[in-house]
Amino acid sequence: MSDRYKDVKIPTKEEVEGEKKRLEYRREYKRVLINTVYSLVVVAAIAALIATLLMPVLQVSGVSMEPTLEDDDIIVLLKTDNFETGDLCGFYWQNKLLLKRIIGVPGDIISIDESGNVSVNGEVIDEPYVDEKAYGECDIEFPYQVPENRFFVMGDHRAVSIDSRSTTVGCVESEQMVGKVLFRVWPLKKIGILK
Repeated sequence: MSDRYKDVKIPTKEEVEGEKKRLEYRREYKRVLINTVYSLVVVAAIAALIATLLMPVLQVSGVSMEPTLEDDDIIVLLKTDNFETGDLCGFYWQNKLLLKRIIGVPGDIISIDESGNVSVNGEVIDEPYVDEKAYGECDIEFPYQVPENRFFVMGDHRAVSIDSRSTTVGCVESEQMVGKVLFRVWPLKKIGILK
């Protein structure tokens, strides 16, 4: 045997088995990591698809829906075309998504007195979600009949909300409607279904 190999130590059977286990663990770790990353990508893609097509997630900007929704709340909409009086809804207006409450559906007759009391079809509606009633920015004449395929909407913070009381926004066409506000996800202390 030459002097070159004299210092080479031949591994024992236990050392060979240990190295084999280490390499096997390494392969298994890589496999699990790749599968995990793949699964996360698939879940993220499905979540993005659901959020885009069925349940958009939005951040509230502004104070027109206070006290129900506050600035920076994060909410989830449910895309639908089935709306009723009292629903919180999202709709497109001038490339923006606005959030308001449906007060009247097609055919309803809306009246608002100087004190801000809202009547639908001759009956004053109970609005526990409004802190302060106000006539607000209004340039339409009452009584007002909601046209076919349109919705009369108002913000809950009546003094500052620009909504169907103003010809700037007017009644919302059914094609503009995106969906109903389903629930709030942020802040955590207020998480839950909205009405």
